[in-house]
Amino acid sequence: MPLASTRRTGLVDQVISQLRAQIDSGEWGVGDRIPTESELSEQLEVGRNTVREAVRALAHAGLLEIRQGAGTFVRASSELGGALRRRLERSRLRENLEVRRALEVEAARLAALRHSDEDLADIDRAMALREEAWRANDMGAFVEADFTFHRAVVNATHNSLLIELYDDIAQVVYASIAHTAYGQDEGSTERPSSDGEGVDHSGLSEAIREADPARAAREATCYIDELLSLAEE
Repeated sequence: MPLASTRRTGLVDQVISQLRAQIDSGEWGVGDRIPTESELSEQLEVGRNTVREAVRALAHAGLLEIRQGAGTFVRASSELGGALRRRLERSRLRENLEVRRALEVEAARLAALRHSDEDLADIDRAMALREEAWRANDMGAFVEADFTFHRAVVNATHNSLLIELYDDIAQVVYASIAHTAYGQDEGSTERPSSDGEGVDHSGLSEAIREADPARAAREATCYIDELLSLAEE
């Protein structure tokens, strides 16, 4: 939605409200780079100092992240999501994986019940990319494809709150995938040390396709438990 010019009273609060509305509406998604300070100043018809103060307030609330030299990016879709993400980033790996289990087991069950043909196509596409990356020994692409698979499963729940919550902790999920399932730091190009194709998700994919929620939940529990066991090694 277009940004509207502001009135001249309570300018910072008005700018904060407008920027938050862009995030709430999904116009600016998690990970997106927002317009520059000068662009926002021109669109809102306020001074750059007003924009800067509003952006800093939203960064303090956890919704935005200011990256020096790169711009300002959407960090979370809500204050709750921002607070949760900051908390998870300070947590131990095991705690992060336990949160993943709470979300992903239920996501698997709901995906089996609610998926559409388009959701199945997204899951299949992610699985294919995962296998292709493994064969090419491209661990960066492998981790990316694995994360895409998990997000596709969550999207298949058609539960907007669950999807939003998962998006809010996406960076933590991505990091835990890189550090546990494959025994590598994010960005590593080395093949994981575990045998086989990392943690196998074919059973979960099949359970969702067959609309078997009990099996889907079991499959999700199994792979998270395997990641937990790797984290303890």
